[in-house]
Amino acid sequence: MDALFDPDLVIRNRERALGGGDSGAGFLLDIVAQELAERLAVVERQFKAAVELHGMDGRVARACLESGRIESLRRVETSPRFANAGETITTGTIEHLPLAEQSADLLLSPLVLHLANDTPGLLIQMRRALRPDGLLLTALPGAGTLGELRDVLLSAEIELEGGASPRVIPFADVRDMGGLLQRAGFALPVVDVETYTVRYDSIFELMRDLKAMGMTNPLRARSRKPLTRRFFVRAAELYAERHSDPDGRIRASFSIIYMSGWAPHESQPKPLKPGSAKISLADALKDKS
Repeated sequence: MDALFDPDLVIRNRERALGGGDSGAGFLLDIVAQELAERLAVVERQFKAAVELHGMDGRVARACLESGRIESLRRVETSPRFANAGETITTGTIEHLPLAEQSADLLLSPLVLHLANDTPGLLIQMRRALRPDGLLLTALPGAGTLGELRDVLLSAEIELEGGASPRVIPFADVRDMGGLLQRAGFALPVVDVETYTVRYDSIFELMRDLKAMGMTNPLRARSRKPLTRRFFVRAAELYAERHSDPDGRIRASFSIIYMSGWAPHESQPKPLKPGSAKISLADALKDKS
């Protein structure tokens, strides 16, 4: 299977974003950090060994540590450049986890799973890295994310060039991700999605934020032809026409899929075997009067 993403470009985009400072563009990581920390806080157990996988600046790790559910935590990133002052991190690629089998009780994966060329394989690696009854908490952009931007870039390029190349990466459907969790061997999977709408003065502020978040286009099939000022002006016009509010500001949608799954353990609830029910559906629905 041909790779969808250029792994080296994914890493360069993320490192460039890190070097540029936050400048307010880390709002998605802030949202995910709060959400994952809240979900972790309601789990009635302690996790001895936790690992954050490719969390950029570690804000998700810090938020989850504050939940009081984690005894120790280490971070995995693609480069030592992601380490904070006085911090030691483990380095490894997004595609291959540098974790021994059954070495972690909790894995945190914020906003990176969608950049893997082999998402099913990566989920299998995550499940194997967890000890029995270990927990995976992850968040990734899903279908609908940047739909407005995809619409206007496609329209502008067709109008001006007579054809179009992919400018926004494809995002996974929430139903597909639930199936992938099960196929990877996770027990008790839970998948849901939250959509956040962010408003900008124009498409140019949105694209600056995407660059500052490391979310610029890493597709192998992307066009290498430089885009012209005329293209961006037309895209901005289309965005304002199609996806703006009465005050003139434009909308950008971010649909974040949140997933959790457990490494199988004998103590976990099991589904009943077929035919083992004590009462039939017909009897349950029978009128008692």
